[in-house]
Amino acid sequence: MGFNDEFRIRTKNFALRIIKLFQSLPKTEEARVIGKQLLRSGCSVGANFRAATRGRSTAEFYAKLSIVVEEADESAFWLELLMESEIVSEKKLLPLYNETNELIKVMSVSRKTAKSKRK
Repeated sequence: MGFNDEFRIRTKNFALRIIKLFQSLPKTEEARVIGKQLLRSGCSVGANFRAATRGRSTAEFYAKLSIVVEEADESAFWLELLMESEIVSEKKLLPLYNETNELIKVMSVSRKTAKSKRK
């Protein structure tokens, strides 16, 4: 299985984990607001990576990967807020938060590689 196939699955699973987290959030106003933002950014990671793999050019691949990195970073922000506000325990969120940071690192390297191929 190649990089694109592996990360199509991995980013889709990431989105599914975000959905399950959203479903389990407390029914408070602040959890709802943060949860919806996290739901949007987390699902966008998978959708935009999928779009990147269908890109017609290296430039398009690079542009979509840039969105993936931005959305993953935004997801990390919302996860940090959930942990630091103690809406959800750090213990519960840490594995998902770590996966978010791993995705950011891998996609950033992939984006850098794509950028060097554009030149």
